[in-house]
Amino acid sequence: MFVPVVDQSNCPLMPTTPSRARRWIKSGKATPFFKKGVFCVRLNIESSNKNTQPIAIGIDPGSKREGFTVKSRKYTYLNIQTHAVDWVKNHVEIRRNMRRARRFRKTPCRQNRRNRLANKVKLPPSTKARWQWKLRICKWLASLFPLSVFVVEDIKAKTWKGACKYNVMFSPLEVGKQWFYSELRQLANLETRSGFDTYQTRQELGLKKSKNKLSNKFDAHCVDSWALANWYVEGHAKPDNTSLIEIIPLEFHRRQLHRLQHAAGHIRSRYGGTMSAGLKRGSVVRHPKYGFSYVGGWQESPTKKDPDRKIISLHSLDTGKRLCQNALPADCKFLSYNSWRIAKTSDGR
Repeated sequence: MFVPVVDQSNCPLMPTTPSRARRWIKSGKATPFFKKGVFCVRLNIESSNKNTQPIAIGIDPGSKREGFTVKSRKYTYLNIQTHAVDWVKNHVEIRRNMRRARRFRKTPCRQNRRNRLANKVKLPPSTKARWQWKLRICKWLASLFPLSVFVVEDIKAKTWKGACKYNVMFSPLEVGKQWFYSELRQLANLETRSGFDTYQTRQELGLKKSKNKLSNKFDAHCVDSWALANWYVEGHAKPDNTSLIEIIPLEFHRRQLHRLQHAAGHIRSRYGGTMSAGLKRGSVVRHPKYGFSYVGGWQESPTKKDPDRKIISLHSLDTGKRLCQNALPADCKFLSYNSWRIAKTSDGR
């Protein structure tokens, strides 16, 4: 296990060992901090050596789970398995149905606007959300490690025979993939490998991939991302680090005028939003009773002394389970903004 290191300007340096990081912190040479759940140190003095070794990030995209590996020639620094963002398509469909339902009612409504996106290159919302999630993970890792290259398994969309134009331009997967590649090239060099190339590399190393794609073990997805990174930097005949962290993105519901269904008394209450009583949803806070947790929804709970009183819900960082619904914002100490949670760690055995 290694600790990411940044200099006084937050530029990433080569990672260090936990024992050395503890000595730096004890002597005042470094300051500890957490960045999205990963323990890091920031140097308070000028670094004696800013030379870096080639570090590659292997990326194994997937429809439900995805693997990321940060590796140099000598060490495997980090293995990450993430859950894909797969709920946007359903949200867009519900929004469309509600908009159409409003137009069917016998109420005055505006005329349809012209399609402002016609003849313009755009990404479907669900496709864009999926690839933006991958890009967020890559940018986060680029801020912790001095990266040299991204090695991505080049996935292919199902093609139609004789439809060359559709295969290249109109497949959401192909369009989203090319957008993702263009963004990665702005961070570091990019190498792509086909799925068959990844399979051959894995076979040469004698590694087996699990058939259980929803497993949180190393051999589910990180085995491919590790093989991709090792193909570029080399150095190992078998994985030297199979521990991983599992990251789950938080699902935020956008603000709606009201809930989709009536409540008691034919009242439609408010729904959605990204702010809860002055705190941004997903923010990591520390509560006197529930400890470290993240902010969920809110509701009004007026009293005689405080008619504008609001309470919030807190959720567990490990499981996402709701801990309470009646926490006072004044009792919560804000620590950092957050858009995902680390579910658990696994040793891959």
